[in-house]
Amino acid sequence: MPLLKLLKKLGVSPNTITFSSILLSFLLSYFLWNAFENPLYFLFVAFGLLFRMMLNALDGMMARIYNLQSKKGEVLNEVGDIISDTAIYFPLILFESIEIELAIIFIVLSVINEFCGLLAKVVSGNRRYDGPMGKSDRAFLIGLICIIYYFTNKMDPYMNIIIFVASALMILSSYIRLTKSIKNE
Repeated sequence: MPLLKLLKKLGVSPNTITFSSILLSFLLSYFLWNAFENPLYFLFVAFGLLFRMMLNALDGMMARIYNLQSKKGEVLNEVGDIISDTAIYFPLILFESIEIELAIIFIVLSVINEFCGLLAKVVSGNRRYDGPMGKSDRAFLIGLICIIYYFTNKMDPYMNIIIFVASALMILSSYIRLTKSIKNE
């Protein structure tokens, strides 16, 4: 709350926070793309993902608390999340320890998962965040992977399994979001 109040006092809008989060995502993508050449970048990505999630919470809080919600802001937030996730996770295709098809499936399913949450709003009037592998779960997973890679690459043999399980959980998450929206829970 103190940070939120400070940002409001400085005249920062929720849309500015959202846009900053999108720009940060492209910077994190750059770091992840180049992390095998400079392992310190893995830490930048891990902590950057945490900061991105903080910004993601701040924009919504500011919009609600200060009654600054707008259709433009909602569109920017939702499209921004999809653009950001795609940008951040795209460098997974470079990981030699991940089959490129699995990396692409992970990226596509992250978009589908967010779309299912949005579709729920169309169907039931409520945005859905349910499931075992939502946006923050994915950020936590990739952040954790980056921290481990900073220290060691001994998890290479397990990366395909990790990404496969995460992808399966995104399918489950999407299913849960859709079924709950249809039932209007």
